[in-house]
Amino acid sequence: MAEDAPGWYTAGFENIWLPYTQMKTVTPPLAVASTSGTRIRLADGRELIDGIASWWTACHGYNHPHIRAAAIAQLERLPHVMFGGLVQEPALTLARRLAALLPGDLDRVFFSDSGSVSVEIAMKMAIQYFINRGTRGRGKFLSFRHGYHGDTIGTMAVCDPDEGMHSLFTGLLPQHHVIDLPLDPEKTEAFDRFVDAHGHEIAGILVEPLVQGAGGMKMHGPEVLRALRLAADRIGALLIFDEIFVGFGRTGSMFACAAVGVQPDIVTLSKALTGGTMALAATIATRRVFDAFWDDRPSAALMHGPTYMGNALACAVANASLDLFETEPRLEQVAAIEGQLKAQLPACRDLPGVVDVRVKGAIGVVQLDRIGDLNGLKRAFVEEGVWVRPFGDIVYLTPAFVATEDEIATMTGAIRKVLASRPKAERG
Repeated sequence: MAEDAPGWYTAGFENIWLPYTQMKTVTPPLAVASTSGTRIRLADGRELIDGIASWWTACHGYNHPHIRAAAIAQLERLPHVMFGGLVQEPALTLARRLAALLPGDLDRVFFSDSGSVSVEIAMKMAIQYFINRGTRGRGKFLSFRHGYHGDTIGTMAVCDPDEGMHSLFTGLLPQHHVIDLPLDPEKTEAFDRFVDAHGHEIAGILVEPLVQGAGGMKMHGPEVLRALRLAADRIGALLIFDEIFVGFGRTGSMFACAAVGVQPDIVTLSKALTGGTMALAATIATRRVFDAFWDDRPSAALMHGPTYMGNALACAVANASLDLFETEPRLEQVAAIEGQLKAQLPACRDLPGVVDVRVKGAIGVVQLDRIGDLNGLKRAFVEEGVWVRPFGDIVYLTPAFVATEDEIATMTGAIRKVLASRPKAERG
């Protein structure tokens, strides 16, 4: 720990437990003093350009005045009231606006407070959908390798089973089906055989559309999603799109499902929903799914209710975030970032150890044959004045949509410089 660390850091670090971290060997995290736009200001006075928008959430940059004003105004009126038996304007307005933005009849919005929970709710909806209709035996989900849907018990069970974060819990997790996406003729044939053999037990097919995020930023085309829609219809299962990463403009359109012309039965949203300001998530179902719960029987209701469900403060800032998509040129900015990433990142292909470069919307990925000293790589990016957090075998950028051309150039330049200067022992 640095000798000049602020008092709150030295006083509190012995009591904190950090995410995805071996606390015994952890490199001390950087102390942040403030944020603004695309910048993270550290307590020691340094300033970093944020290349990953705080796990893809801060799509408008930090501290946007419109979102800040909405939070202050809502805080003065009503920060929270229980959603059991009571409702308030920000939540109902947000539900109406999300339903209007999503394609088709995805128009019933169930709020929660994290992406993992929103996927758990989608899974619960899918299973009870069949129970309410009198169909038994539909208790399995079909998901895909390189997929990631969260860290809770239910969502770990539908992530890639070989994913390092979750492999320790194999004996605890419910057993579902995780197979290859139908990306080529051979995998499509295997997918069809599997679906036809197991379709009778599958409640839902769960996928991250267009880009599988935390599983390695793997990308696929619309034809894959069309194949999943056809398969779901063939076996009578529900199709669930996990748009927690890709939703709200990240791949170039407001939602991936709308861009590819494939309507899921359930979609999950979080991350950029509040513009990186507060925790909020939503599970949104079609009328057909909702109608299976519309019944005189109390047992047919969806018995789920997070304590902070529909939090008024979070919904107010989410509405402010949607305002910005309407009034500021976010999707045009994403297109410009995509063009710049496509122009500047391919130079990394010539560097030792680089096996692939790929770009989709405001997502840029450089895949390596391996990452040796992960902490050393992170430190090198900080020394270049950028906040980039490699994982697995990739270095990636998911910047705020308001990042300038010069800021994007600084980030891509840092990636080229840092990867070019890696010790030979780490280049494979």
